[in-house]
Amino acid sequence: MHKLLASTYKEFLLITRDVGGLAILFIMPVVLIITITIIQDSSFKSIADNKIPILLVNHDNGLVSETIINGFVESNAFQVIQKNKEEEAKDLVFKGDYQLAIIIPEKLSLDLDKKVNQNVEGILAKFGLEEDVEVEIKETILNKEVRLYFDPATQQTFKSSVKNGIDKMISKIETQSIYKAFQDQVSEGDDTEAIFETDSFISFKEIVPKKGDKEIIPNSVQHNIPAWTLFAIFFIIVPLSINIVKEKNQGTFVRLRTNPVSYATVLGGKTIVYLVVCLIQFVLMLLIGIFLFPKMGLPTLDVAGRLFNLFIVAFFAGLAAIGLGLLLGTIAKTQEQSAPFGATFVVILAALGGVWVPVFVMPKFMQTLSNISPMNWGLNAFYDVFLRNASFIEFVPEITLLLLFFIITVLISIIYNEKKNAV
Repeated sequence: MHKLLASTYKEFLLITRDVGGLAILFIMPVVLIITITIIQDSSFKSIADNKIPILLVNHDNGLVSETIINGFVESNAFQVIQKNKEEEAKDLVFKGDYQLAIIIPEKLSLDLDKKVNQNVEGILAKFGLEEDVEVEIKETILNKEVRLYFDPATQQTFKSSVKNGIDKMISKIETQSIYKAFQDQVSEGDDTEAIFETDSFISFKEIVPKKGDKEIIPNSVQHNIPAWTLFAIFFIIVPLSINIVKEKNQGTFVRLRTNPVSYATVLGGKTIVYLVVCLIQFVLMLLIGIFLFPKMGLPTLDVAGRLFNLFIVAFFAGLAAIGLGLLLGTIAKTQEQSAPFGATFVVILAALGGVWVPVFVMPKFMQTLSNISPMNWGLNAFYDVFLRNASFIEFVPEITLLLLFFIITVLISIIYNEKKNAV
């Protein structure tokens, strides 16, 4: 025990004397989490104050174009700018000045009415309800297309969202036109009583989890604090591995072996000190979410009734990160090996774990591969507590995996070190 305390005290002195390195451990994660949360907050709330300007060339000036324009205006997400020429709008979009241009063709509303009336008359005639005996030659009405020009740099998700929105609006217009055409054909004289209801019969309602009578609605802070806190915790493998490599190159380990002090004791001292650093990082992130974010106009981080479970997850996530750092520092021979590899490997684990991109949108192979990332286990455990309001027993599998990961990496480090020194 005395040797472990002495090793811990040594690590404490080393880390506190490196003021610059210590500042980076705490300041950089803070800057990262503030920046990312501010950027991503707009995807969790209305963007009414930040409307996207889009161009619209309206050759129709009928019901269809009016509905499309009103739909974009009422969405509070777009600022509609009307242009007269398609070529002008296309050039502005392809240059990147605008994200989108919509070209509505001529006589779209008029031809839609004609097409619907033709179809309705044909149906009624087959049922013997059409009174006209004269055979009329039907006018051929060509299909219409609403042309969309997107900035080549526009993401596919934005394109799909716009296309689906326009398609939904036009489908609703077509349905209402069909109902109206039937109404006009079968109504008698001046009878204007509605026969068909055109309001949507099927609606959608999102059911969110509740805590008592209060709905639990996730926000950008609850998504970003766990993800980027975990990223900061795992980034500790870089200074930890560099510290171990430096001690090996300076001969510190050789002097420790003459005492003698086991390698497990040395790793134990490092584990205690760096675990405290991880927990301080975690507390700092929570304080930012609770006190600083509301003053910046961001949602407040709600930790009521969750603090104990959150610290449990942070504790085991810190152990997993430290275990990885100890293994990397044990295997690496130079700082030039440990630093770049450690930083890159953390980014890879974050990508696999769902920090950058949600796991469910990844290809099947990558979803399977994400199951081996300790950051995925930690992120799921954090989400269980923050967003799913899970009890302790529900995230035990994740923290068990994190603990096993720590034990395995430390055992490999000790065994590797013993074999290397025995040669």
